[in-house]
Amino acid sequence: MPAYNAEKTLAKTYEQLPHGIVDRVIIGDDCSHDDTVAIAKNLRAELFVHEKNLGYGGNQKTCYREALKCKEDIIIMVHPDYQYSPRLVTAMAAMIASGEYDVVLASRILGKGAVRGGMPLYKYYSNRVLTLIENLLLNNKISEYHTGYRAYHRRVLEQLPLEENSDDFVFDNQMLAQIIVWKYRIGEISCPTRYFPEASSINFRRSCKYGLGVLWTAFQGFLALNGLRTARFLSKEGRTLSSSKHTLVKTQEVDYASS
Repeated sequence: MPAYNAEKTLAKTYEQLPHGIVDRVIIGDDCSHDDTVAIAKNLRAELFVHEKNLGYGGNQKTCYREALKCKEDIIIMVHPDYQYSPRLVTAMAAMIASGEYDVVLASRILGKGAVRGGMPLYKYYSNRVLTLIENLLLNNKISEYHTGYRAYHRRVLEQLPLEENSDDFVFDNQMLAQIIVWKYRIGEISCPTRYFPEASSINFRRSCKYGLGVLWTAFQGFLALNGLRTARFLSKEGRTLSSSKHTLVKTQEVDYASS
């Protein structure tokens, strides 16, 4: 769970995880200014705290890097803003475990739950337009490229050059472009969504920057798929998480063997 100023939603998200099948929980705190770290310390989770803010993508890199140090084969990322249903972890893990998929996305768009769940109309239509363009450029058919709820087989995280990705919000889209270019199998599951004041959001300026980054990422994917130009983050020569050195300042360990 990549967390940033999530004091009001972190515990609720954690509590609704299906702990009967979840082997371990990793929380990455990106230098929050509220009580996120204090709350996380009261949860049965491994906590990694950045001394300075690295950005949304940088926080995910930390979470995945630490997850790959463990033995588990299925790694699931969910935003701790309580926007997505943590109960779907079981179904998403099963889709990976079946051997049919390498990646599973929890889509807010499948079904009719997004707007009913409170997604602002401008976000909904922006999501739909960007997703349409991405599907056209990447020659794919995914209902949503912008979900913050994703499951991966560990080999995907081991093999992709994730260190080449942005540390900002466009990280997610770069990762999906990599997955498509590298021909991993993608599955989707419908996910109910909740929007409320405590749920995380980005301002209009950063939303515009994100949208432009999404379009540029999709165009780079188009070039790579058609053999015209392969950007560094889409190249198999790019740096993987295991190829870089990274030092964390603070950690909270959990002795799972005693549970």
